[in-house]
Amino acid sequence: MSANSHLSDIVRNLREAQNILLATHVFPDGDALGSMLGFGEILEAMGKKVILYAEEPVSYLYDFLPCCQKVTQELPVAGEVDCAVALDCGDKYRLGKAMDELLDIHPFMVIDHHAGNKAFGDLRWVDGQMPSTGNMVYELTKALGVELSHKAAYCLYTAIVSDTGSFKYASTTPETFLVAGNLVAKGINPEDVAGKLFDNFTESRLKLLQQVLASLEIMADGSLGIITVTKDMYEATGSTSKDTETFINYPRSLASVKVAVFFKEAGETVSVSLRSKGSDYDVAEIAKNFGGGGHRNAAGFKVKNGDDLDKVKSDLLDILIPLLEG
Repeated sequence: MSANSHLSDIVRNLREAQNILLATHVFPDGDALGSMLGFGEILEAMGKKVILYAEEPVSYLYDFLPCCQKVTQELPVAGEVDCAVALDCGDKYRLGKAMDELLDIHPFMVIDHHAGNKAFGDLRWVDGQMPSTGNMVYELTKALGVELSHKAAYCLYTAIVSDTGSFKYASTTPETFLVAGNLVAKGINPEDVAGKLFDNFTESRLKLLQQVLASLEIMADGSLGIITVTKDMYEATGSTSKDTETFINYPRSLASVKVAVFFKEAGETVSVSLRSKGSDYDVAEIAKNFGGGGHRNAAGFKVKNGDDLDKVKSDLLDILIPLLEG
């Protein structure tokens, strides 16, 4: 079955539906939120009633996105919506606490660019070659025959910039720049978006970064860079897990580093982010060993059930160090 085999069915269901719920993964990043908000604008332009659901309020990191105030933490009552769409969500468990209620909505459709997508929902359009889900929403908009508004273009441009690392990741293609150029032609100011995405630190976030950078470890002859955040660091700086977004880019930026790892402690859960450069190391395959997934150059996983940070770190290094030193 090809990745696009359900695209026509998704288009048909969206055209027929009047009340549509959009959702994304927990702790959404710029691609997830930009895609959901942009798609919501597109569907409303078609005359649809749209519910934008997220488990938590939009982080201050993304509260500049148009219409983010429309995001709700309230689920609709049974029968209130005709269909649901999950955007940028590679695993049903990433839907969060409302997973069961969301999956009770039929048809439940999935639009995602994670190559390791766990194939949930009734209809799926999954394309691991796409650099972002924002790119997929752009293509879906063309299939639906809708003219992009400035607000929708702003959200989709933000999604694409976020998930391509400002167009520097290997997933970036000539088509990526064509799409971005078309969005800029809608009046989007790249400097404005970049400033709001990347020049957005609070004092507590900067203090947290200071402590996280002090945790830096270099291993495997310089090819492995590791940073860590602990519960104590959050408490000492008055920060939260939302403040750690993009921190993984710091160890990745070291010239010698081929794989970067960010260990994040939170309660009885340890969350791990993995990044790699080029085509030599597929971190999505590494994440699969721990029940996670993602892309070749960007992946992650979570370990629960009380496993402590040292245990998770030791288990991962047992895989990474022989790989990098081999």
